[in-house]
Amino acid sequence: MECREAVVSYLSWGLVVGGGAYLLRQMQNCAEYGRYAPTQAHCCPARLGWFLQEVPALFVPLLLLLLPAETGSGTGRRLLVGTFMLHYFHRSIIYALLTRGRPIPLIIIVSAVIFCSINGFLQGHFLLHCARFEDTWLTRARLTAGVLVFALGMIVNIHSDYILRGLRKPGEVVYRVPHGGMFEFVSGANFFGEIVEWCGYAVAVWSLPAFAFAFFTICSIGPRACMHHRDYQQRFKDYPRSRKAIIPFIL
Repeated sequence: MECREAVVSYLSWGLVVGGGAYLLRQMQNCAEYGRYAPTQAHCCPARLGWFLQEVPALFVPLLLLLLPAETGSGTGRRLLVGTFMLHYFHRSIIYALLTRGRPIPLIIIVSAVIFCSINGFLQGHFLLHCARFEDTWLTRARLTAGVLVFALGMIVNIHSDYILRGLRKPGEVVYRVPHGGMFEFVSGANFFGEIVEWCGYAVAVWSLPAFAFAFFTICSIGPRACMHHRDYQQRFKDYPRSRKAIIPFIL
């Protein structure tokens, strides 16, 4: 498949602009799903909803992998596509099967399907058909460091999800104070882990599409972590005062 440089550029800057706009919107009103979903919304069961909205980011790069790459089949490119797909395999298959979350509004699912399809194409197409990595020690060091940071963030993210699931019995929709892991430092430990993941990915790939995605992630779930932090403080009078919202010891 031929590299579509103009498409990559437009989509990347679209993520940057869209992320900034989404940040401004969420500073006023948090995205309406989970605890913030309106009671009148038409919803889909949580497990099916998570699968439907996340799986395009797994399948689109997988389909691109089946196409011949113009720049060859470098191990580095396939490794980076693999890290991207690994996150979405976990999110759309494993997390979706285990979640005990609330039903998801249909409008959120549709929006997420569109985003994951576009971003899955952007990341997969760039890495498989456009990216060129120089075989230098700096490139290898950056790739290694980025993948390690990605892995660390994914571990934090998965462990935080495990802690949150343990706060509820099947069928419950109550909220309790999470403890353990990164929750001892921040209220949005799961969001912190995901942000670390995509920042590591951006360092490893070192490209506009990857940094644009990391920026969009920060803009989309960073404010949600702050909103969760305020919600915890309002619900629980004995909520730990030393705990921050999203960045340990800082914010």
